[in-house]
Amino acid sequence: EVQLVESGGGLVQTGGSLRLSCTTSGFSFDDFAIGWFRQAPGKEREGLSCLSSRDGTYYSDSVKGRFTVSKDNAKNTFYLQMNNLKPEDTGVYYCAALPSVHGAEWIYGGIYHPDESDFWGQGTQVTVST
Repeated sequence: EVQLVESGGGLVQTGGSLRLSCTTSGFSFDDFAIGWFRQAPGKEREGLSCLSSRDGTYYSDSVKGRFTVSKDNAKNTFYLQMNNLKPEDTGVYYCAALPSVHGAEWIYGGIYHPDESDFWGQGTQVTVST
């Protein structure tokens, strides 16, 4: 089955960098897009980025220019490189596998809508101190 595990979170100072990893199994990147999300306490999850082998890449305005996504095909691992971190970046970060059609809707429409077909990891905490 589809499985995703996030790692790499931690505590950093304002202006610092972190690289999050999302190790995956049970699906092909040809059939699923990979999304990155974050959630602060008491707030809804925010869609940050989506990477699709068919449809390219999306970044939200809040992270564009600071965060970049990449992948290692040999390791079935996806990465979120976060630079110039700000306190408002604090939250639990998640990766998710989205069926390609759903990923395309997000990339081309610019808005993520939750769908039961999406598979989620357990999240990793990122805390940016002032």
